[in-house]
Amino acid sequence: MKNISIWQDIELEASPSLDSDITVDVLIIGAGITGLSTAYQLKNTNYKICIVDKNVVGKSVTTKSTGKITFMQDTLTKIDSKNIDNYLKSQIEAYNIIENIIKENNIDCDYEKVDNYLFTNKDIKTLEKLEKTLNKQIKVEKKDNYLKSIGAVFNPAKYLLGLKKICLKNNIKIYENTTIIRLEKTDETLYAYTNKNKIKAKYIVLVPHYPVFLTPLFLPMKSYLEKSYLCAEKIEENKKMSGINIDKKVESFRYYNNYYIYLTESSKISDKLNSSECFNNLLKNTSKKVDYIWSNKDIMTIDNMPYIGFIKENILIATGYNTWGMTNGTIASKIICDLIQNKNNEYKDLFNPNRSIKITDYIKFPIYISGTLKAFASTKLNKNKSFYKNVKFEERDGISLGIYIDENGKQHIVYNKCPHMKCSLLFNEVEKLWECPCHGSKFDLDGKCIEGPSNFNITYKEDSNYDMNPVSWTK
Repeated sequence: MKNISIWQDIELEASPSLDSDITVDVLIIGAGITGLSTAYQLKNTNYKICIVDKNVVGKSVTTKSTGKITFMQDTLTKIDSKNIDNYLKSQIEAYNIIENIIKENNIDCDYEKVDNYLFTNKDIKTLEKLEKTLNKQIKVEKKDNYLKSIGAVFNPAKYLLGLKKICLKNNIKIYENTTIIRLEKTDETLYAYTNKNKIKAKYIVLVPHYPVFLTPLFLPMKSYLEKSYLCAEKIEENKKMSGINIDKKVESFRYYNNYYIYLTESSKISDKLNSSECFNNLLKNTSKKVDYIWSNKDIMTIDNMPYIGFIKENILIATGYNTWGMTNGTIASKIICDLIQNKNNEYKDLFNPNRSIKITDYIKFPIYISGTLKAFASTKLNKNKSFYKNVKFEERDGISLGIYIDENGKQHIVYNKCPHMKCSLLFNEVEKLWECPCHGSKFDLDGKCIEGPSNFNITYKEDSNYDMNPVSWTK
């Protein structure tokens, strides 16, 4: 059994890292589905465009998803009635955009249309309400405890690599293994800095999974993180279908070639600190033929719709996809493209990051914050968790360290604080990762940052000082 996403079990050839100062019209930070789709949407303009990513294309959160393309979403049960029709329209449009991109460019990504289901074990009334909403725009069949409509599935890694290839052919520069650590604004010019170089840009598009460089507490005030657990197991028959329930305990599934992909155990990242227990619960629902097992995290917004658009002058973001990144990342690219070109877009107000949020939604905020504080306190006060088998924590010269001992007895030592907000870290013994239970940063065995919001490593070196300063916006 491999402890990686089924989509990430491929050989990847990285583009070069940035090694000089450059000037562009549009800098896109993040090379997941949103970043690459945005570059694709802008490829026929006269803008000089580049994309940077701290990792390699194909190793993002996009390729930890189930790879479903659908407007039949459990999120529909949570969106305000005045917004649900336009939100649904945006998802249908994104569904069609993805299909058109694949067909027009002959992207080999195992795309296929399948029957898609929304189902419930107990909430038939909500299902009936959804049927009415969906049938305003798309044909839906209801039977017993489920709704059925058309949907699609694909291999998200192959799709990203297809977009990457198209972007490179259109002279869009892509710099991988390149981390932006600071932004700066001077008059009307924006600068993005790595450790060694800088990028001058007219527009900056912030589309890593968890954008930083924002107004202080912007995301913590308006969102929380949810973690889910997934597996792919061998099957004999591909049933050409996918689905998700609308019940409290989320169960999501799809088929891919001779695999059945299943997702469950979703919760706020601060609620379940023992990842091994969650993986064990996931495996209880399988037939013991699991070949791949992994986890993913999603940014959940307090009004259940993404934040897409200008966050500062000439700086745009797209985040908070509420587990539906394939469609929301795609519609985000269209919105961003239109906004940069000063074109009207019918969804710009719907997803405006600075939109008004109902007070009833803001009432949830203390619940999210208390969960984060609880996780922060728990990791501070009780680091020697009984559920760890090969991990220990200790202090050296007043510095808190985390130590993982591998099967060969080698010690992998890291600083046990997340550079983002200094939360103590937990260890994911299944995926062999250090994780922040407060805001979801992830680090490999030896401390390299592989997912934000942190943009700094936690690698321990006895002869060096550790810079704990978080990433910040410099005016």
